[in-house]
Amino acid sequence: MNKEDYFISLFESKHIGDDGAVIKDQIFLKDLFCEDIHFKREWMALKDIAKKSILVNISDAVVMNAKPKYILLGVKIPKDFSYKEIKQLQEGFCEICKEYGIDIIGGDTISGDKLDISVTLIGKSKNPITRKGIKKGFLFAYTGTLGESKRDLERLQKKQKIRKNSKFIRPRLKADFFYEARKYISSALDISDGLYKDLSRLTKANKIGIKFFKKFSKDTACSGEEYEILFSFDKRYKKMILSLAKKHKTPVRIFAKAIRGKFKGNCKENHF
Repeated sequence: MNKEDYFISLFESKHIGDDGAVIKDQIFLKDLFCEDIHFKREWMALKDIAKKSILVNISDAVVMNAKPKYILLGVKIPKDFSYKEIKQLQEGFCEICKEYGIDIIGGDTISGDKLDISVTLIGKSKNPITRKGIKKGFLFAYTGTLGESKRDLERLQKKQKIRKNSKFIRPRLKADFFYEARKYISSALDISDGLYKDLSRLTKANKIGIKFFKKFSKDTACSGEEYEILFSFDKRYKKMILSLAKKHKTPVRIFAKAIRGKFKGNCKENHF
């Protein structure tokens, strides 16, 4: 067990274990976005850092079929930041929240040596989707393509340039497709730690195994921070899901089905 999972296991709550905590019709989500762990300042403009810190939370809300409503921000601001740099951060936060109709309702700030951002998002959902709900024979699919974020991260680590519209800089959420397809989907999460790692979370929650229809390269299976949607569904709904994917111009790749057994991905942990 890695240190992150071990730490979480020390707490006992029926609300822990999904992308967010479901309490009545509200969903509470939390993410940290920390310098030298999730990003380096030389890689991204401050506006882009602020936007991505919000988008990764919105991504969690989307896959739980929740509409994001409010955000509480915690920001550790480097002591050497100028007022102009602080303003750039604020503009990034506000621009992405305006795009998704979210109110920033408060939070906290502190000074320090590095830029660290803590985002608490509150969303609403009458019919939330969780990681549980997969039966034997159900199909697995993901949106978009995988591998771009890993490749671009490796380029950045080599001090090479990447495209400004890279998914590593600006995740491309598939909210419109997912909200409409929700009634055909049994479980979901976003691909933040890599396909295999996040797939293992689904299989563990449902005590099932996987039969793959195709082989994946390590670059595809272990590419984190893709923020594509990994989901399962009854094969009866395959036609409807593919039809909605076409309507929203969202590629959907069906790659496996649920069987008896277990599955464990072989990708390295992203943290610690």
